[in-house]
Amino acid sequence: MQAQTKDGYLLGLQRVASNSRYLRRQYGPPVLLLHGLMMAGDAWFLNSPNQSLGFILADHGFDVWAGNVRGTRWSRGHVSLTEKDKDFWDWSWQELALYDLEGMARYIYNITNSKIFIVGHSQGTIMSLAAFTQPHIVSMVEAAALLSPISFLDHISASFVLRLVKMHIDEVLLVMGIHELNFKSDWGTHMLDMVCDEYANCSDLLTPITGKNCCFNISRIDFYLKYEPEPTSSKNLNHLFQMIREGTFRMYDYGILKNLIRYGRLQPPAFDVSSIPNSLPLWMAYGGNDALADVTDVQHTLKELKSQPEVLFLEEYGHIDFLLSVRSKEDLYDDMIRFLKSFRKFGSY
Repeated sequence: MQAQTKDGYLLGLQRVASNSRYLRRQYGPPVLLLHGLMMAGDAWFLNSPNQSLGFILADHGFDVWAGNVRGTRWSRGHVSLTEKDKDFWDWSWQELALYDLEGMARYIYNITNSKIFIVGHSQGTIMSLAAFTQPHIVSMVEAAALLSPISFLDHISASFVLRLVKMHIDEVLLVMGIHELNFKSDWGTHMLDMVCDEYANCSDLLTPITGKNCCFNISRIDFYLKYEPEPTSSKNLNHLFQMIREGTFRMYDYGILKNLIRYGRLQPPAFDVSSIPNSLPLWMAYGGNDALADVTDVQHTLKELKSQPEVLFLEEYGHIDFLLSVRSKEDLYDDMIRFLKSFRKFGSY
């Protein structure tokens, strides 16, 4: 299935119905899964059926939709551009929030004639929290569950990421005219090798990026690498690094002159988390070892919100555990599903 955004991108959606013989040919409440940075919708299905959230939700009777943001393997279409055009890659998470999330949500909303649940991980939570400041998007959403929620990034402790920020690698890429950030390309592999050889110890690259993961099955890393990482835009990386440097949760900073032209002001407008309505129920889970969604930053987000989300804190969990932990079902998915089920009776659509 394919959703079209207001700015012309064509986004792939995969729909997964329940395997239960009691629910076959019936669809329960729709839930949109939003993946993290350099991932795609298949990220929710990489573990066994009893450990992968996409399968678990389907087995509980949810109408599961796996979203794929622009630039990933199932979302490389556009009404007028091709992936070889630099303008195809002229976007950051700002557009993912305001256009991709909105486009996918509206498509599902129209198909099911139902408000949707949203579940996001990492970048999927940045998209969600920014989108939820927009009333026309919130009107389509029943409730949301956010894994490793991010709106502020100024306390991250990921040593490899901080090294890249210090090197201004994001700005170097843009100056070099590299618009698609693809670590599986020849130049992407070369750049990663250079950074590892000269600036960082990459023998265990996951921990310096995500924090120490307690329950991630490292023996499956070669299998995961068959599917990830997915491409993103260099502009997206630049926007994320702006957040780290400036301690802000706001629109892309083009510089004073271009900000005046685009926004009519010197500084980009902020995404005001406090404007997310009380009426939108939120559930959040974060970890003590998460080097990207740092505890201090998550607590900052919680203080900004007007509502009081349900919160689950897992001391041992790192960033990737929330997606690929072998204990994730009992540690967090069961509680999240209880939260989602509290808002809707299940039945045929």
